[in-house]
Amino acid sequence: MENAAYIGLSRQMTLRRELDIVANNIANSDTNGFKVEQMLVGTEIGQRARNHAVRPSASFVLDKGVGRDFGQAALKQTGRDLDFGIEGEGVFFTINTPTGPAYTRDGSFTMDAEGRMTTQDGLPVQTDAGELIVNPELGPITVAQDGTITQDGEIVGRLSVVRFDDLSVLEKTGDNLYRNTTNLQPIEAADARVRQGMLEGSNVNTLIEITNLVEINRAYERITRMIENTNDLSRRAVERLGKVS
Repeated sequence: MENAAYIGLSRQMTLRRELDIVANNIANSDTNGFKVEQMLVGTEIGQRARNHAVRPSASFVLDKGVGRDFGQAALKQTGRDLDFGIEGEGVFFTINTPTGPAYTRDGSFTMDAEGRMTTQDGLPVQTDAGELIVNPELGPITVAQDGTITQDGEIVGRLSVVRFDDLSVLEKTGDNLYRNTTNLQPIEAADARVRQGMLEGSNVNTLIEITNLVEINRAYERITRMIENTNDLSRRAVERLGKVS
């Protein structure tokens, strides 16, 4: 009976983690370029006690990390010259950070005082020529679907839009950025399309996530009752054995 309680506790631990993930999805349902996440659950076989060879090993619930759906979300019109949405799954803008390149689907960019295109947090946006610096006095920039940037009729650069053959190498680092955790090199996403004056929304389905939230809470309550019943059975068994002896 103790195994049943331990297995229930292992599931409750993963449910608490899953609750955090679902709550984070709901909180980011309006975040530009956010990708919905889901917990990955596996099984861990407990080692059998030596003096209980006839008893099978217990299977515990194991947290195997977080899966992420990089599916395309809807693009919304903003009309702002420095807003860019990407059409194409698994492709990203490249951002320069103090610790190396990072990648994002959030194309809500801005210009700093030096005329450099940056994220809202001031990180430079990567182009084929490095960091893009333009002269604000020459007017607004125009970005074609292939990422080519022109100003005052002249090409001044091209946005670095890349993809990864294996998206599992990307790890969230905060501020809507991902970092490559391996030596796998990104490749140019030639088939991606950049849409100026638009932003990609979140691919979170709020209705599904709220339903998941309710189901997680119900599952946690059921397991709690099961553990309480198991402990009650153990207590009564000990009491009866005490009376018999």
